[in-house]
Amino acid sequence: MPRRTAAKRHLDSAPPTPTGEESGSELVEVLTAFYHPTRRWLFELLSAEGAASVGVLAARTDLAPGSVSHHLKKLHRHGFVEPAPDLARDTRESWWRVVPRWFSWSADDFLEGTAGRRIVDAAEMENFRHEVRAVQLWLVTRSRVAEAWRRSAGSTATYVPATVEQLADLGDRLSALLAEWSAECKADREARPDVERRPVRATARVFPSGPVKP
Repeated sequence: MPRRTAAKRHLDSAPPTPTGEESGSELVEVLTAFYHPTRRWLFELLSAEGAASVGVLAARTDLAPGSVSHHLKKLHRHGFVEPAPDLARDTRESWWRVVPRWFSWSADDFLEGTAGRRIVDAAEMENFRHEVRAVQLWLVTRSRVAEAWRRSAGSTATYVPATVEQLADLGDRLSALLAEWSAECKADREARPDVERRPVRATARVFPSGPVKP
């Protein structure tokens, strides 16, 4: 029996509906898929290093190929990655690439005590832990990065009384700025593919916060 092509092998995990406007139980499934630590890792590897085969990702992560395939199918189901059969040398290889997509959520959209609210809260906590791990890794390894990159990196903060309207306005401005900057970076990468680049992580959190005890 001839072996199915990569495209046909992944039909069972293809997104059933268009992505980007999920809500309710669909959104809960998206959060469960993306905020699993291993799946987030695989997604970021594909984002930073480009399309890769299951074999390459297995070697890169020390995960079993079957485990890598399982996690990629979960990401595929919700539109975060897609098969890249055009990169495969033969039908035995399974290549994947990242798919740009957007999603957002608010815990307040789910009632306290429900399973959905517990999953949303857990996703938010896992996202925070992920960001903390990223910052810790940067602090430990930044001395190995060229000085120009170290000097270009930075952080900023403010602590000022504000109204709820001002808080919402700041969040909207930061979201718009990051979206605009990201689009400019992607366009520049296409226009100047030979310029040195490194994956850059930019996160912004705006929230009411009392004094933090040391």
